[in-house]
Amino acid sequence: MTEAERNALLPAGLRDILPEDAAFEAETVERLMSAFAAHGYQRVKPPLIEFEESLLSGAGVAVGHQTFRLMDPVSQRMMGVRADITPQISRIARTRLANEPRPLRLSYAGDVLRVRGSQLRPERQLTQVGAELVGSAAPEADAEIIVMAIRAIERTGIKALSVDLTVPRLVPQILGFFGIAAERERDVREALDRKDASAVALSAGEAAPALNALLKATGPALAGLEILQSADMPGEAAREVVPVARVAELLGEQAPEIQLTIDPVEHRGFEYHTGIGFTIFSRGPAAELAGGGRYRVRAGQDEDGERATGVTLYVDAIIGTLEKPDGARRVLMPIGSSPDRVASLQEEGWVTVAALDPLDDVDAAAAAQKCGYVFEDEKPRPVKGIG
Repeated sequence: MTEAERNALLPAGLRDILPEDAAFEAETVERLMSAFAAHGYQRVKPPLIEFEESLLSGAGVAVGHQTFRLMDPVSQRMMGVRADITPQISRIARTRLANEPRPLRLSYAGDVLRVRGSQLRPERQLTQVGAELVGSAAPEADAEIIVMAIRAIERTGIKALSVDLTVPRLVPQILGFFGIAAERERDVREALDRKDASAVALSAGEAAPALNALLKATGPALAGLEILQSADMPGEAAREVVPVARVAELLGEQAPEIQLTIDPVEHRGFEYHTGIGFTIFSRGPAAELAGGGRYRVRAGQDEDGERATGVTLYVDAIIGTLEKPDGARRVLMPIGSSPDRVASLQEEGWVTVAALDPLDDVDAAAAAQKCGYVFEDEKPRPVKGIG
């Protein structure tokens, strides 16, 4: 390997996206964004880097450990490279768009950079597409976001989807009511993550019946919600179930074809959520395609801040579930082709690739340029097989 080749190596978790894949990603992103636009969501474009105190406030606290930091040589202030776009949308809503009528419907698409990838998703630079509905506490807002995300994913060609609901505040409220904290809380959380009812009974004490009711509710949403609604939930925990049941009812009406499940103890990935959370999966092949839920636009000083709900679509997972286009609509155009004819082919959906020199073997040249057709006798014809 030459010195130049060694210098071209990229850090772990970063990669070049080459022509066909880059084009496919761009097309997929635009399909998703057009679905959001059709539902009245207006696109915004926050910067890649901003001051640390704004980037990591509110919902941004949850991604502080994943944020690259650097010193701004102009202002001498610390800045961060965004690890998630949702906190930036919160900042825009509470500052630049603070006086706009509610609810706000905003969408976005862009790259994020993280300090480290996960075992399942080792990439550190990811493309995020998402939407946020700011200024409504109604369950109808959550249902709108979920159904819109489903329709956006379906627009890419993925049809068999399932939605898993969760309630991230249920477990903390039960633990808080019974005064369970510190090391004991970690033991309970680990037992819940393993879905180990016996370990929950041993470590949770008086809280065990309520927590085990959550484990029993895991599964199909309607049956699980019946268990939650009939269980003896302490303190404020019972109130958390009411909006989730309404969202499930709305999803049954608006997207009856989806498989709907519930996991009341799931909390990983929902660190800044303050109400219902959800994950969207494809059922064949199985993949996690999107996630989101309810949160506060303002946090810290204003614990009763403006409510919002949103979704992030995982573009890499969506693309990995789809079949890549085969490029069959690419046609090689010989030197001297009429600009009007080129334009008309492009209007018909063809990708035209211009030859730059006279060609002895047009079929070999077309194959080299990944064209399935050559333009001949005033029309595209398939490339002949190369022996």
